[in-house]
Amino acid sequence: QSFSRRFLLWADALDPLLLLQSNDEIKKARWLIQTHEKTPSEPTQNNQTRQAFLLSLSSIHPDTEKIIPVLFRPPAFMPLTLPWVIVSSLQHQAKSTFFFQFVFHTYTTAFTLVNGNGTPKADEYSVQDKQIFYGLGAISYAACVGALPLIFMNRYTLKGPLTQLIVRKLLPAPLLGVTSAFTAAMVRSPEFENGIQVMDRNGNVVGVSRNAGEKAVRETALSRAVLFGTTFFVPELLTHFVQRAKLVKSPRALSSVRLFLITSVLAGMVPVSLSMFPQCGQIKREDLEPEILSSTEETEFFYNRGI
Repeated sequence: QSFSRRFLLWADALDPLLLLQSNDEIKKARWLIQTHEKTPSEPTQNNQTRQAFLLSLSSIHPDTEKIIPVLFRPPAFMPLTLPWVIVSSLQHQAKSTFFFQFVFHTYTTAFTLVNGNGTPKADEYSVQDKQIFYGLGAISYAACVGALPLIFMNRYTLKGPLTQLIVRKLLPAPLLGVTSAFTAAMVRSPEFENGIQVMDRNGNVVGVSRNAGEKAVRETALSRAVLFGTTFFVPELLTHFVQRAKLVKSPRALSSVRLFLITSVLAGMVPVSLSMFPQCGQIKREDLEPEILSSTEETEFFYNRGI
């Protein structure tokens, strides 16, 4: 699918009202989709089938076919990250910034872990332990990096206008983008260490590929960097123009404008980031390991990228 079609699909699948559906309704939607797949003569644009597909996309893990916990479903991502993005953008004190970013990265890392590739591993429990260990380390490191400019500024009493501009206006966006990509890559690192399943056009598993795992993790990390880097940078830039143009008079009104801009940009960027790369990733024959190629003559292979 094209980016525009993926964007429109995710825009519908991110509807927060889908979080109100019960597990029984989700299972019924899954059953409806499976029944529809067996009767291709029926209209493919049937509204009931489309709603079932959206509910399945937003609630069921495509590898394990298990229902995702409510807090970690895609429709919950924007409402739950928004408060922490707002408070993290304030950049007042180093301790509060560390705490807010620690909570923010904890949620986004857990979301990434729950929605990652679900290829079964022989040592499943040790892999999960490794992911949790990597995740906690990455979260702590990311929170420290986010607070480091304020610690440096306070430690050396750098209060000049240029320092304030760099620390409070320019650095937060790239730092949050890079640290978000870092935590996503670290918590999903077992996917490129152990590999993920790749399939042919008919859905038959042909092997486990580290190259496909690396590609899936790289694309997901890049989408996280774009999501939160843009969410920090664009509102700050627009707020600066609003302030210079003197479109608002009071600091309270300016804060309201900034809050509105952050909310709007995040709401728009979540479906954009999920649509940057197809969830059903594609990898060419020449990019796979020789041991996989020896068992098939297919030229294109597919895998679950995760989100």
